[in-house]
Amino acid sequence: MPSRTLARMVVTVVAAAAFVGVTAPVTVSVAAAQPRVFDTFYDYDGSAPLSSYAPGDVLKTRTVPYHVVNVPTPLQAVQVLYRSTDALGRPVANVTSILRPPNAQPGKVLSYQSVYDSLNPDDSPSRAIAGNTPIGQWTPSGRNFNLGGTMVSGEIAMFGPMLAAGYTVVIPDTEGPEADFAAGPEYGMLTLDSLRAAREVAETGITDDAEIALMGYSGGAIATNWAAILAPDYAPDVDDDLIGAAEAGVMVNPATNLRYANGSLGWGGVVGMAIVGIGRAYDIDFDPYLNDYGREIMARMQDASIVNAGAQYPGLTWQQMVKPEYADPNSVPEFVDVVNTINMGIAPIPTIPMFIAQAANGIFNGTLPGGPGTGPGDGVMVADDVAALATRYCNAGLAIQYDQYDTIEHLIGGALWLPGALQWLVDRFNGAPAPSNCGKFAPGNSLAPQTLVAPGHPASVSPTGSGSVS
Repeated sequence: MPSRTLARMVVTVVAAAAFVGVTAPVTVSVAAAQPRVFDTFYDYDGSAPLSSYAPGDVLKTRTVPYHVVNVPTPLQAVQVLYRSTDALGRPVANVTSILRPPNAQPGKVLSYQSVYDSLNPDDSPSRAIAGNTPIGQWTPSGRNFNLGGTMVSGEIAMFGPMLAAGYTVVIPDTEGPEADFAAGPEYGMLTLDSLRAAREVAETGITDDAEIALMGYSGGAIATNWAAILAPDYAPDVDDDLIGAAEAGVMVNPATNLRYANGSLGWGGVVGMAIVGIGRAYDIDFDPYLNDYGREIMARMQDASIVNAGAQYPGLTWQQMVKPEYADPNSVPEFVDVVNTINMGIAPIPTIPMFIAQAANGIFNGTLPGGPGTGPGDGVMVADDVAALATRYCNAGLAIQYDQYDTIEHLIGGALWLPGALQWLVDRFNGAPAPSNCGKFAPGNSLAPQTLVAPGHPASVSPTGSGSVS
């Protein structure tokens, strides 16, 4: 297929995604709950124990049409079930999808990490790509409306230009088979192993010496940065081929994000989602710390997406969900342990150049700027934390381009970042020296580890009421 034909196809798919997402009527199922989409491809059914396979080993493959809101397109995707590792070091079977254009440039691979942000495995990119996402139905719990596939379908606008230009695009399910939302190190390992697996499947055309770049926004930035962090030790074979990472809307230190988004009209629900996600990923039982309202919220969020959380829980706070003596999150030992585990600011240093961007006007989302040690953000991500991470990498000798958008919020930030990110990536593949503005931006917040305080310690954010579930 000529490149111009492919480009027209990508544009058509992008336009269809945008049109469907904005104008098409949504049919709401009246059923109380829908069963998870049944697809045996996601199940490892081999006779050997999964642990007998090495991370990145291929377990199954298939080729499916690339779907936009469950509508097939001429574009084909190779999907791979592969062995990887979860947050606690256990073997897990995960899926990645590889898009190889007919005009594929030899040795040029973009690993695109999706922004799907969900506690529902049905919202994963691979299911949306295969066309089996139950869009327009209630989730298995019967408490959340499923729109995750719509979000993923629209993401072709993010990586479509690279695909049209001949780059092979790898799209891992970064949250794993159980949708372990916010578990950054797991995101990173799943991303790295997806690249290992993609190289083992001949249909992808990815060779062992292919150059690889990482790209992601928001939830995708979590996976992108953690993949860069973990690559030197967890996957040195992949690290040798990494040429750079473009990311924006980054969650650096989750403890600061909690203080900042706590009570936000637009992003308060993310507080609850993160508790469910890290509890699931790290086998933490937060129930002893929750009040009755918190338990009800946690039950409702078990399969919620970011869309559900934003729409259904405006102004939600940690303090509304926990017993009074645990109003300070640092009085919960499990919380302190896990936020230190997933704090990028105290993790190892990557080895590659990066383009990092961050919006910083979350007032438009109903998020007020935080106090000392927090500062402004985009509504959910903390700008001074991202600047501090960039400063840390600069000090380690990496070529870092850090851009901050002081007048816009999280969603618009992605649109502003995208054109620069695409050009930055193309420049890396073309061998141009990576730009750097190190030393030309404020150093940001402290990213020091959190410390445990005694239960009952005065909360840094005052309770705003007990709330009710609608």
